[in-house]
Amino acid sequence: MFSFDLLLDAVVIGVLLGCFYGAVSLGLSVSFGLLDVPHVAHPAFLVLASYAVYFLNEHYAVDPLVAGLLITPVFFLLGLVAYRLYYETFEKRGSDAAVRGIAFFFGVAFIIEVLIILQFGVDQRSVTADYIGRAWRLGDIRIPYRLLVAFAVATALTVLLTLYLSRTFMGRAIRAVAQDQEALRLMGANPIKIKQWAFGIATAVLGIAGALLIIVAPVDPTLDRAYIGRTFCVVVMAGLGSMGGTLVAAIILGVAETIVLTMFGASWAPAISFAMLLGVLAVRPQGLFGRRS
Repeated sequence: MFSFDLLLDAVVIGVLLGCFYGAVSLGLSVSFGLLDVPHVAHPAFLVLASYAVYFLNEHYAVDPLVAGLLITPVFFLLGLVAYRLYYETFEKRGSDAAVRGIAFFFGVAFIIEVLIILQFGVDQRSVTADYIGRAWRLGDIRIPYRLLVAFAVATALTVLLTLYLSRTFMGRAIRAVAQDQEALRLMGANPIKIKQWAFGIATAVLGIAGALLIIVAPVDPTLDRAYIGRTFCVVVMAGLGSMGGTLVAAIILGVAETIVLTMFGASWAPAISFAMLLGVLAVRPQGLFGRRS
């Protein structure tokens, strides 16, 4: 029987799980929300980051969070290259770039998945750290430390990205390029270079997010498929480009998933993100917070 205690437990775990979803969606909030790049390979880059963290942890005993920080510059450069390829191949050719770009990023995601399988096989991989496998008890509620880590890191990432986009010249330029590229060009800025820089930041964030992904649960090469619906649901529900909205929308999704998991079982939980995405598109297409200016 579904009791109040079970509901409270589901809500608490759902909030923490939602913060994790927020962390893995922040990069997409920049690339898709602000830049209008159909980055369906976002979850594949996320899983790739997890395997990079696994490699450093397994072979060099590097703490997963430290490993995530170490690979962040590499993923920033990877993002610069990925956007440049997308721009030269599709974006500068015309208005149908978004449609063609979806095929491009699906291809990138497939290549990443194949490369991971060739290097690591199809088995699940996990990392070790002092805080993995331990939990903090709050009354009758058992809260895994790995979710508390995800909560803290997601909050920090959201604050840092919000400050960067609102307080720095490049951050304001990134927001401006999402609204009027011609006006930005008249001011002497290069919109393409700004978008490339922003896409690099969106990919760099995945270094930390990938560390959280493998801290929360073991990963396998096909895990990206489970996060396509979740990440796009969070970004669209938040309102394209809203960093704070991304975290709030992710918490809503996390709580909804855990309640459904508790009441109806694990088989129903993955469908929640798609149901919520369709509901938001039908009722409030601009998202809960609208597109940030």
